[in-house]
Amino acid sequence: MSKRQIKSIPIAGLTSTAVVGIVDSPAAFRAAARLRRGEVDLLEWRADFLGTGIVKSKIPWIVTARHPAEGGQNAMSAHARREALLELLPATALVDIEIRSLSGMARVLSEARKAGVGIITSFHDFQKTPPASRLEDLVKKASDAGADVLKIATRTDSPGDVARLLDLLEKTPLPLAVMGMGPLGMASRVMLAAAGSVLNYGWLHQPNVTGQWSAKELRGVLTALRT
Repeated sequence: MSKRQIKSIPIAGLTSTAVVGIVDSPAAFRAAARLRRGEVDLLEWRADFLGTGIVKSKIPWIVTARHPAEGGQNAMSAHARREALLELLPATALVDIEIRSLSGMARVLSEARKAGVGIITSFHDFQKTPPASRLEDLVKKASDAGADVLKIATRTDSPGDVARLLDLLEKTPLPLAVMGMGPLGMASRVMLAAAGSVLNYGWLHQPNVTGQWSAKELRGVLTALRT
């Protein structure tokens, strides 16, 4: 990750084996409360599923209010998503904003920087893995926005799709959290983590896209890679 200090996050400890548990339902929230130390490194609070009723946790939070076009629930307007993120900033270590939403989230970005909250910019494509030129454009937009991490999640149907993501990871200095969905999703997530993806997401109650590992299983696999 970048050298900028981010509150509540042990920066040096965020390696390519860092696991994020997704909290996107009351059941996932209850599962998060039962986690033992070391089972995940961070938790992601999905405000589009759960609103702003976040609670304190010993595990650092990522918060996001996903755009409806990128998997967001409850058809939240741009205004509602912006206000939710602003309300959640005091409780979080990292905020995730889609690249498509950056132009309307200037205040969130400004307040996050003032508060020492890290900025993840994200892109999700549930239909395909875009060509290399599009992926490189996402990197430029994330860098221009001052992001600490760029998260890219795309559908991976072929080895070529995975290869494009691996190539992007290898040649991009900005920290990337890269993962596949679909037929090669589970395999790609392990490969990309091994290649340096800094945040690796897993479900706590049930998957919301194909190709996801459970957070506990993913932790076990990534730990085995280091031995």
